[in-house]
Amino acid sequence: MEFNDPLTGLETIEPLVRSVEETPEPISTEVQGTIPSWINGKLLRNGPGKFEFGNTHYNHWFDGMAMLHQFKIANGQVTYMSRFLNSDAYKNNSEKDRIVMSEFGTLAMADPCKNIFQRFLSRFEMMAPTDNASVSFVKYKGDYFVSTETNFMHKVNPNNLETLEKVDWSKFIAVNGATAHPHYDSDGTTYNMGNSYGSKGAQYNIISVPPEKTDAKDTLQGAKILCSIAPRNKSHPSYYHSFAMSENYVVFIEQPIKMDLLKIVTCKLRGKALSDGIYWDPKQDTVFHLVDKQSGEVGLKYHTKAISTFHQINAFEEDGFLMLDMCCSEDGQAINNYLIQNLRKSGDALDEVYNTMSRVFPRRFVLPLHVNGESPSDQNLNTRPFSAATCVQISKDKVFCQHEDLHGDDLLEYGGLEFPQINYRRCNTRPYRYFYGCGFRHLVGDSLLKMDLKDKTLKVWYQKGFFPSEPAFVPSPDAVEEDDGLILSVVLCPSQDKGAFLLVLDAKNFEELARAYVPVNMAYGFHGTFEASA
Repeated sequence: MEFNDPLTGLETIEPLVRSVEETPEPISTEVQGTIPSWINGKLLRNGPGKFEFGNTHYNHWFDGMAMLHQFKIANGQVTYMSRFLNSDAYKNNSEKDRIVMSEFGTLAMADPCKNIFQRFLSRFEMMAPTDNASVSFVKYKGDYFVSTETNFMHKVNPNNLETLEKVDWSKFIAVNGATAHPHYDSDGTTYNMGNSYGSKGAQYNIISVPPEKTDAKDTLQGAKILCSIAPRNKSHPSYYHSFAMSENYVVFIEQPIKMDLLKIVTCKLRGKALSDGIYWDPKQDTVFHLVDKQSGEVGLKYHTKAISTFHQINAFEEDGFLMLDMCCSEDGQAINNYLIQNLRKSGDALDEVYNTMSRVFPRRFVLPLHVNGESPSDQNLNTRPFSAATCVQISKDKVFCQHEDLHGDDLLEYGGLEFPQINYRRCNTRPYRYFYGCGFRHLVGDSLLKMDLKDKTLKVWYQKGFFPSEPAFVPSPDAVEEDDGLILSVVLCPSQDKGAFLLVLDAKNFEELARAYVPVNMAYGFHGTFEASA
């Protein structure tokens, strides 16, 4: 499906990627409308909030210093606070008043106080991984951490956003990082993925972290590698931002966004940022690897054409098939499009950036779980009625899959969908009907969408000039239906000073219930979570 005509006249969003001040003490918001009295808890959000130090500035959106946000909701009222993550990157940059820690798209320049010879030698040092954990809030053993994709996370206090402890994955298991999108089993076990780089070359590792602490100071103690998967090319492993999980399987999606390890290792020497080593190879298939959560065994490989994915929606098993629902693009260049200079463009230049980007749409792949050498090689193994997805066994250990769309043509009008969310506690790893996300008729989300899988229809919240971020679904305490609850989203307005608000929608009919106006400026963030109060 192709997107309709190119868009023109896009509004500038430069204020959404501008440095903002922190608000370390809770401040009141002005509530318009009525927030249901039953919702009681904290919406925690993470994202970049500072894009320069002194006269040095970051090049990529992902590089900005992590800013943590808290919206505390109680008795129909909302307070807001924010703090910069007190990471080593933030502290060192602040102390020197210049960027001294390299980030994904920004190479820190050598210390001007060193002599020429020292600066020359410093180019041969390995780039230190950043601890600027600006992507999401995650939970291990009941504690909150903020995470990016390196080996460092920070434990934080969700009540006051205080940075408590820097935690290094590599001190517990042999991985060089982990995603900021773990999955949680009903028994409390947390699953994640991380790469390792050793004498055998790169490996993808499936990780599990036990649900319980053995003592109060526990962080990742007891973490173990469930299994390791070798990349097709060990010096060019795939980049991945997340993975999928069903009841019995972890699903790793090996996509043709590749990391050139030689380029990455030598980026400092070559005077290039780490992002220079990441590229899209459309000639390669995307491969789904299914890993048994109990045994760690890797089963059959399922292939599809070259697609890229950042976020999965859900995965579940039914009737001998695994349904894998995810947000997909035909192109893997997106990560390189989010340069600060692109986000800050206006007029025709901004339109051009948007119109040359590939759209992201929700799709379903149907993976047959009980394929053996006897399976016929020339017919569609997907016997599920009303499903347009196909899967054909083309060799003893290879099945080729084609997706079905999880949307109608009306989604084209909203530019596709990203930042998908479900009623996670109730529906993760199970059959489900609804998911929520942002529509993208701009470089960032400019609408909120509710998708109904039953008839592939959608509901929309859209107001011109407003830019909502990832929706959070909060179930009502007496919920019967899957969509009984609220949708929370932080909405920014670049044309208004201090125009941000927390939006509260009825998840069922998608009608607006309330706004809580924040009297400070905010930057556009990435991910978050809602923590209900006890």
